Amino acid sequence: MNNRLTLENIKKLQEELEYRMTVKRAEIAKEKMEAAAHGDRSENAEYKEACRNYRENDNRIQYLLNMISTATIIDEDEIDKSVLGINSKARVRFIEDDYETVLSLVTTMDLDPENMCISIESDLGKALSGKKAGDIVEVNAPGEKYSVEILEIL
Repeated sequence: MNNRLTLENIKKLQEELEYRMTVKRAEIAKEKMEAAAHGDRSENAEYKEACRNYRENDNRIQYLLNMISTATIIDEDEIDKSVLGINSKARVRFIEDDYETVLSLVTTMDLDPENMCISIESDLGKALSGKKAGDIVEVNAPGEKYSVEILEIL
């Protein structure tokens, strides 16, 4: 994975991991025991649901462990504000569409495309990362190429 994350992102992941490994696991185990007490497990919808919840929680725990262990931590104090990078905001123009917008480059955890918070790991994020105002970049997205002009770093 090797996602670029801030210390704050890592802290959030660790908090969720702790919650899922202690509180959530215990809640699901209790639900599973109560459902099992209702009798025949092969036809017990509550038991099957509890088992599904247990698997989903364990999958999320594995995902969190992987994110934490493979993350590259970004030192926000060392970020060059004159170029685009993590937590940068810029006014850009999509050249082919002649469309201007303000976007933010964020970590994968803070991704929110509807609000133009673009992951630094995305095709657009990678193309913009390290660039300055006035630069024009070509974005190689799956199935298309397009150009973006960086009008201003905010």
